[in-house]
Amino acid sequence: MSTTESTSLYDALEEMSVRTLLENINQEDQKVATAVAKELIPIEALISQIVPRMEKGGRLFYIGAGTSGRLGVLDASECPPTYGVPFDWVVGIIAGGDKAIRKAVENAEDDPSQAWEDIQEFGFNEQDTVIGIAASGTTPYVIGGVKAAREAGLLTGCITCNSGSPLAAAVEYPVEVVVGPEFVTGSTRMKSGTAQKLVLNMISTTIMIKLGRVKGNKMVDMQLSNEKLVKRGTRMIMESTGQDEAEAKISLMKYGSVREAVAAFYKK
Repeated sequence: MSTTESTSLYDALEEMSVRTLLENINQEDQKVATAVAKELIPIEALISQIVPRMEKGGRLFYIGAGTSGRLGVLDASECPPTYGVPFDWVVGIIAGGDKAIRKAVENAEDDPSQAWEDIQEFGFNEQDTVIGIAASGTTPYVIGGVKAAREAGLLTGCITCNSGSPLAAAVEYPVEVVVGPEFVTGSTRMKSGTAQKLVLNMISTTIMIKLGRVKGNKMVDMQLSNEKLVKRGTRMIMESTGQDEAEAKISLMKYGSVREAVAAFYKK
């Protein structure tokens, strides 16, 4: 039996108090970061292959089903507002289409040919990367997608929570974060989902930093989509230039980004 389907270390959950349930879930959650730490070398290897491809115009595709697919869509959707990149630099694709983000689509994950068809709707080139996300490592939609992508010459990787899975065998750069049995047996939205989210954070954040979308520790290309972000951008400009708040905000609104506003200040 796979690790993700193995029996929980806890039983009689319905008899536990709320406090005991919380303590036990938290105890299990603490194992996740340790499991991720064991995979830093494979994660580094994957990122090191992706960055030069994206520098040449390649894009990053995440494919997954259910929780895994939703996590990929989430990570991809946060890249444009956070780093000011085009929406198609990082693309999240979920089995069953966008409607599956909110409601499960029956049998969507069982079609091994659909993921590649979904990827082709965006077009593809040899510099693109496809990362399959599946806690079990056995999802046909994901395995079929990475196999087809690899055959087409794209770089392939995966994030899974079982060792020696068919998904890991199908890609060039597997990441296998084995977090152990879930608190509720088989509920991979818990520790497995948390592990996948942590790895996705590492991948997209590191890539964006290496692509020059962060300066110092600041999101200098973030989209100014609400007042909170305008205030944040204003503070960044104040720290970088010494301008007062009013001057910094005027500059930010004039140039549309922290990067451009700071660059314009130092060109004076």
